Amino acid sequence: MLLLPFRTSHSAFRNCAIFLLVTACRAIALATAGHLSLVTSAFAADPPITEAELVRRTQELYDSIVSGNQTPWKKYFADDCTFSDEKGRTFDKTKLVADITPLPKGYSGAIKIDKVISRIIGDTAILSYDANETETIFGQNLRARYHITDTWLRRHGDWQIIASQAHRYYEDPAVADPSQLLNSQHSTADFVGTYELAPGQTRTVTSENGASRDERHGRKSREVAVERSGELPRYNGKLFVERNGKKEELLPETSDLFFRKGIEGRILFHYDATGKVDALIDRRNNEDVVWRRVK
Repeated sequence: MLLLPFRTSHSAFRNCAIFLLVTACRAIALATAGHLSLVTSAFAADPPITEAELVRRTQELYDSIVSGNQTPWKKYFADDCTFSDEKGRTFDKTKLVADITPLPKGYSGAIKIDKVISRIIGDTAILSYDANETETIFGQNLRARYHITDTWLRRHGDWQIIASQAHRYYEDPAVADPSQLLNSQHSTADFVGTYELAPGQTRTVTSENGASRDERHGRKSREVAVERSGELPRYNGKLFVERNGKKEELLPETSDLFFRKGIEGRILFHYDATGKVDALIDRRNNEDVVWRRVK
């Protein structure tokens, strides 16, 4: 009889504890559900950026260059960004924004982006693209192509460029117009010969007849007369340089300056005190590799 009240009290306590535990679990579940709902809503309100939006913002940047509008550059570049341009210069945001100024009087142009590739992962987006520039300087038209890669980063809900790298595509120079070579004092024969870099390392310059009757047809009589007189023997042939079985045409940029198609750098020739060619110079990025003439 003495144990009955104790058992009754213990049972009531146990039931009360279970009730409180269940109530607490329900409260935690509700709170967790509410929190998840808020997180889900937050993500729904701030979805990942799209390639189309990155392209729109990037084009907005380039469209602002002509007028010198700095606003998009201040908006889309992060305060701690780094920007490296096609000239090898590196800017922070302050210097970058300061470099955005209106084009001078008589200048106009546009930059349009093309061939876009993007990778968007979490809070990071990479946009890689070509930038095709057209520029008019007092009625003369110029074109250039660049490739640029921008890294966008989302911080505090805002997408901004944290790093940008640009390079310019190499373009061959224009081949000299025959009329520009009329006053040349040298002929292709002056350059023909063998040039040595080191023992066993040689390259040969040759001249071949590349002008057919059809190619000469229609030229001005002055040019044809000069050709026949031998005053301008370049019309009668083309120059080639050969090394290790690889033969490339030397295209004239001027009467004494040549380039090879698709290859950066220039080929020029050095003259001794008597006016004879004594060396071939392979100029790369403003540095010279000299090949001495041996025959």
